[in-house]
Amino acid sequence: MSEREHDHEPIPGLPERPPRGERLLWQGAPHWTTVARYVFHVRKVAVYFAVLVLARVGWVLGSGGSVVDAGAALMLPLVAASAALGLLVLLAWLTARVTLYTITSERIVMRFGVSFQMTVNLPFSVIASAALKRHSDGTGDIALKLVDDERVSYVVMWPNVRPWTAGDAQPMLRGIPDAERVARLLSAALAGEPVNAAEDTLYPEARERETGNAGRPPALTA
Repeated sequence: MSEREHDHEPIPGLPERPPRGERLLWQGAPHWTTVARYVFHVRKVAVYFAVLVLARVGWVLGSGGSVVDAGAALMLPLVAASAALGLLVLLAWLTARVTLYTITSERIVMRFGVSFQMTVNLPFSVIASAALKRHSDGTGDIALKLVDDERVSYVVMWPNVRPWTAGDAQPMLRGIPDAERVARLLSAALAGEPVNAAEDTLYPEARERETGNAGRPPALTA
C-alpha cells in the first residue's frame, strides 16, 4: 500500500500535535467551485471565450461564408476554450483538495500548496482583526489583518491571501462553507471567549478520504 500525501501528519492539517491545553475548534477546506469562480475566474474566462467565438462566427458570416464555413472556423477556438477551462477547473479542484484550514484555541493553521506543501501558523497574538466577505453561493472568505510588525509574503500565501493586498498581505481563509458560523467562532476565540466545538466541525478532509469523495476530480460537462 502506497503512503498517502498527508499520512505524516499526526492530525490532519497540523505538522505536529498541539501542545497540552490547546484545543481544536474547527477545520475546513475551500469549496472547489468557489475557488474556480473567485480565484481562477472560470466564469469570466468562459465569457471571454464566448465573445471570441461569437465574433469569429460574425466575421465568417459577414465575409460571405456559409454556416458550414462558420462551423469549421469554430473548431480551433472551441478546442482552445475547452482546454483552458478544463485546466482552470482542475487547478481549482487540486487547490481546494490540498488546502486545509484549522482554528484552535490559540492559533490559525493553514496548510496549502499543490506543487510544494506549506504549513503556516498564525498565533492569535499576530492577528489584529478578521473580516468576513460573503459569496452568493453561501460560502465566504475570512481575511486576517496582521499587527503592524508582522508580515507574510503575498506570493507565498497565494491564493490564501486577500486580493490586491500585496503591499500589506492579509492571509485569507477562502471559499469556506458556513462562513458566518466560522467567523463567529473565530471572533469568540480571538476575544478569548469560551468556544464549544462540535465534533462534526473537525477533520472533514479525513472523513472525505475515508468515504472516497475527495479522491476524484469533478466531472466536466459541456
